[in-house]
Amino acid sequence: MQASCGRSVPAPGPRPLPSQRGGCLSPRTAWSGDPGGSYSARDPEGRGIRRPRACGQDGGRGAMRSPKLPGLVLSLLLLLPPPGPVGGAARFDPTWESLDARQLPAWFDQAKFGIFIHWGVFSVPSFGSEWFWWYWQKEKLPSYVDFMKNNYPPDFTYADFGPLFTAKFFDANQWADILQASGAKYVVLTSKHHEGFTLWGSERSWNWNAVDEGPKKDIVKELAVAVRTRTDLRFGLYYSLFEWFHPLFLEDESSSFQKQQYPLSKMLPELYELVNQYQPEVLWSDGDGGAPDTYWNSTVFLAWLYNESPVRDTVVTNDRWGAGSICKHGGYYTCSDRYNPGHLLPHKWENCMTIDQFSWGYRRNAGISDYLTIEELVKQLVETVSCGGNLLMNIGPTKDGTISAIFEERLRQMGTWLKVNGEAIYDTHAWRSQNDTVTPEVWYTSKPKNKLVYAMFLKWPTSGQLFLGQPKATLGATEVELLGHGQPLQWTPLEQNGIMVELPQLTVHQMP
Repeated sequence: MQASCGRSVPAPGPRPLPSQRGGCLSPRTAWSGDPGGSYSARDPEGRGIRRPRACGQDGGRGAMRSPKLPGLVLSLLLLLPPPGPVGGAARFDPTWESLDARQLPAWFDQAKFGIFIHWGVFSVPSFGSEWFWWYWQKEKLPSYVDFMKNNYPPDFTYADFGPLFTAKFFDANQWADILQASGAKYVVLTSKHHEGFTLWGSERSWNWNAVDEGPKKDIVKELAVAVRTRTDLRFGLYYSLFEWFHPLFLEDESSSFQKQQYPLSKMLPELYELVNQYQPEVLWSDGDGGAPDTYWNSTVFLAWLYNESPVRDTVVTNDRWGAGSICKHGGYYTCSDRYNPGHLLPHKWENCMTIDQFSWGYRRNAGISDYLTIEELVKQLVETVSCGGNLLMNIGPTKDGTISAIFEERLRQMGTWLKVNGEAIYDTHAWRSQNDTVTPEVWYTSKPKNKLVYAMFLKWPTSGQLFLGQPKATLGATEVELLGHGQPLQWTPLEQNGIMVELPQLTVHQMP
């Protein structure tokens, strides 16, 4: 399988891939009559964009299994208005109408690719899911009940996993180096999941945090320092609003959320502490527990975040701020886990997904086929960015604080692919067409200021000829290049629309 732009990467697993490779093409002059458009489902002339195939073939169901796709990129041109600057002087009221009008800081759309890290006490049992406690104690799923019965004493509680979450081999600098090698531009760490265990020394989580229990260190601080001193990534934090078994939340829930004991005494103080102390530039909220945003006081907090906080000009937030707010309010939209909308959205969005298809946390019982291959991950990235989104790709470290070899390999493979093809990903815009009308598995991005369009093709044609139905090229003006190759390629116009590009005949060792 080829991981785009001509780099050959062997696919893991028992199924060999055909010896096809992908590549990235890049014309240096605008195609005549090529208008373009950004974050819109219609082109500038008001016509609906024709799509024989939708962005994201899984229709939003999640990660896909497509082991025969290599990857490539081609750059052609287009003219789109650049995004405007973020208005730093604007004041925001604690209403969704006002908050939703805030312009997303430009860095987030430019970044395109981030790494999610799910780490907590759930990494100790490392069985089934990061929802281990809920499935074991609340839903009493037989596989989880049997796992505990077969491996732990009868009186063992979930709290007993706390001291076993040692993070003995956690090295924040090593993590930062791996993150840098991945080519990601931001990272989001779970500061607290639904289990309530905080990875910093929260005074509101007495004896159930990483400073008092387990690691006996401030994980959030150590990773923040390492990321900021050793990488160019932006540092972000995930925070679960609710906790499954917190007595104050359960009491509020029993009152149909007429009481607000939990958010006032626990959630809000922790969020203010996280922002003031660690200054995350991504605040990834999650877990509304079925309570509305008015219970969480979300709009009041966000108004402070955008107006007064130390990250007010650069912070980005998602859309999970209360029941009914997802895909409707907040900063960028996530809409669901592993979200791939199938079309270009008018609002910035993010596809948060997992390398392990079945869990966000580390699983000791995961098999090799449970992990997406690098080819499948590149496909996710290309589709997501072509449709205007960011990809947030998740890994789950072990209880000891190590990033397992399979996760590290995928991160480094993605970084290798991006070293060649990153020009077609970072700081790009959605083009007037997201994918091609003639050749399957071709996805477009653009840089209008530079008069460039990139065609990322995930399968190297055996004929050596790449047929593209969307470009409108001009003989003598349009140039086409393969990223990493550098030499202009020969191309000819097709009879009706598009072009045919003659790809270079390269050996495996000559591929960029």
